[in-house]
Amino acid sequence: MRVTRRWLGASGGLALLALAVLAEPVAAQTSVNEELIFGLNRKLLYVAIPITVLVEGILFYTVYKYRNNDDPSPTQENRRLEITWTVATAIILLFVGLASYQVLGSAFIGGATAANPGDAEVTNLSEDYDGAQAPSEADAVEVEVVAAKYFWEVNYPQENVSGEQDTVVIPADRPVYIHVTSTDWLHAFHAPDLGLKQDAFPGEYNTIKTEVYEPGTYQLYCAEYCGVGHSQMLGTIEVLPGDEYDQWIEDQRSSGEAGGNETAGNETANATAGNETANATANGTAGNETTNATANATANGTDANATANGTS
Repeated sequence: MRVTRRWLGASGGLALLALAVLAEPVAAQTSVNEELIFGLNRKLLYVAIPITVLVEGILFYTVYKYRNNDDPSPTQENRRLEITWTVATAIILLFVGLASYQVLGSAFIGGATAANPGDAEVTNLSEDYDGAQAPSEADAVEVEVVAAKYFWEVNYPQENVSGEQDTVVIPADRPVYIHVTSTDWLHAFHAPDLGLKQDAFPGEYNTIKTEVYEPGTYQLYCAEYCGVGHSQMLGTIEVLPGDEYDQWIEDQRSSGEAGGNETAGNETANATAGNETANATANGTAGNETTNATANATANGTDANATANGTS
């Protein structure tokens, strides 16, 4: 009786500890991806902790109760017990499978390319590859990330903004589709604080879908060994409030147009200077030819006069 009470007390203590762990407040998640991942982890803990407490409690009780048994008898067959644990295990596995499928089947976790393989593909991307999936939301933002040794090139096909390097700028509280590819090698786009990870394959696109709740700066890594510069293939993800993101896009467009106009102006100036140089050269050449012709004519005339005078 005393042993039973001790066993019950130990099991109760473990159960209270498990409940305290489960009841601990969860910090606010930064993105819908991280929310889904941690939500699945919590569901699995609801099942795993009671099972662990039950199994370990039975184990400790059995070891303690029969610690002085020098002549143990073999376990007798018990069909009721075998059927009970078989059915319980099947129910647990069914729960785990359904909970996992609901998360892994989501476009936020399984990837938009895998979740919606029949959707229309995206245009205006820098590479002519298959796999990029068009967004279904009207206010969604599309970003193209091209991996190469050892940097990230970031383009915005909707906004006609390209050429950013190692910094991905996206808005908060809006669906974002990130089309990931590679030009040379196998890389992996990984932002652990946002729950994002996707392989970058040469010759095809994989689309990540996300929606970030918290503005801020998040670290970006390459999670696939890609050569001697792998550890330096870093970047950042800048999450801005919606109005700041719109202003950033306008600034990028303005700077791009200003750069284009400046280039065109330089080309025009160079062409004008070239024409002026060519004209000056041509005029100089023509002047020289005229001077030479005059000098030659004068010289010839002088020679002729001198010959005529000598003859006479």
